[in-house]
Amino acid sequence: MNQDRPPKEYVLARSVLLDALDALGAHREAIVLVGAQAVYLHTGDADLAVAPTTTDADIALAPNRLRDQPLLEDALRMAGFLKGPNPGSWVGAHGVAVDLMVPEALSGSGGRRGARLPVHGNRVARRTAGLEAALVDFEGHELSALDDTDKRTFTVGVAGPAALLVAKVIKIEERRGQARLRPKDGLDILRLLQTTDTDPLARRLADLTAHPLSEETTHQTVHALRDHGTDPDGPLATLAAQAVGVLEDPSTVTGSLIALTEDLLTAYDSLAQ
Repeated sequence: MNQDRPPKEYVLARSVLLDALDALGAHREAIVLVGAQAVYLHTGDADLAVAPTTTDADIALAPNRLRDQPLLEDALRMAGFLKGPNPGSWVGAHGVAVDLMVPEALSGSGGRRGARLPVHGNRVARRTAGLEAALVDFEGHELSALDDTDKRTFTVGVAGPAALLVAKVIKIEERRGQARLRPKDGLDILRLLQTTDTDPLARRLADLTAHPLSEETTHQTVHALRDHGTDPDGPLATLAAQAVGVLEDPSTVTGSLIALTEDLLTAYDSLAQ
């Protein structure tokens, strides 16, 4: 499905993301874009009836690449951002949230939600499992506004499709059985599988399992795909079908996700032979 103009909430989310990237310019080398906005940079509309849209922005931080100054909190406050209710949540213009997150493996010991960042403190970013791969699998992209009147463009690291697949699957695994499960995450997985060539995606997953930072969460992802990724009643297929609602045949959506997951696992397994 092609749309001439993206939804208004997506336009605002991109604008506020650019505000955050501008504010955190001194730390740009430590930033990797993750979440839905990163997914849509790779997938576009993916020929689905549900248009790409999101109401927020997600940023992964590499602690070892952060500078001591300016403090992250000071830089964001100077740009008009306010602290949200949870660690790592920052609220910009129009109430749009930007979440700063650090992979669980790099978040330091102590504390349940806040990442332990030397100099920058314990509440400026949230510890988040599944983002480890994003600090291994990323490339620089030019990121522009979705509003023709906003001419800002920044070059920023963007997580690759394999890293985003890991992040989405781990997110769903952590929330299974909870009300916090979001159908859109299942649909984002389908978008990634539909628009990324299977063999290169499998090779990148294999690379991530060999990297010490991303090894554990990538193995967990592959295990989850084997366990229920090909189950029509499993969480991935169920969430994707819920996300399309009446706009597409749910059985077509689940069938596509299952077939693509099977292809990915076959390609992944062939690399070990």
